[in-house]
Amino acid sequence: MQPVREKDLLRTITRVVNTLRRAGLRFAVAGGCAAYARGGPPSEHDVDVFLKKDDVPAARAALVAEGMTPVDPPEDWLTKVYDGDLLVDLIFCPHGEPVTDEMLARTEEMRIGAATAPVLTGTDLMVDKLMVLGPHRCDFTPLLRIARELREQVSWSEVAERTKESPYAKAFLTLVRELGVAEPGV
Repeated sequence: MQPVREKDLLRTITRVVNTLRRAGLRFAVAGGCAAYARGGPPSEHDVDVFLKKDDVPAARAALVAEGMTPVDPPEDWLTKVYDGDLLVDLIFCPHGEPVTDEMLARTEEMRIGAATAPVLTGTDLMVDKLMVLGPHRCDFTPLLRIARELREQVSWSEVAERTKESPYAKAFLTLVRELGVAEPGV
């Protein structure tokens, strides 16, 4: 997958945020765009948005009405649209857990380019990032950069508790603890 240019990513996230707001939908910017909004590195691939499952059809319809192209992926936890060549994931069940009102209520309004949007908390973002790790996706390098840049925005003890079933998350948390990114005892 080719990295996208930052200005293209910001244009797309602005379009997505403004469209979903006009449609009256609750959502949260997630993934690399959330990390970027919080001071981390820019996303290199796509825009991730968390929504409740019941809101996905309306979100998809609103984005398609704005000229985006719908895609029917084989996965059963998200749907996708393209803004030109840039992928937008509409995620309603990340890592097997549905997006909830509580998660959306924890978001914080932050500026992302020309838009302000509800953004996942640093803690929710790290939980999401860690829970996608597995035997075929276990490169800690990009995640370590995010952890370093967001370290003070993350409740590491909560991340450890919420990811305790994942051996990959445990390994990563050991690494960030040993490097002094996370507090001792995590």
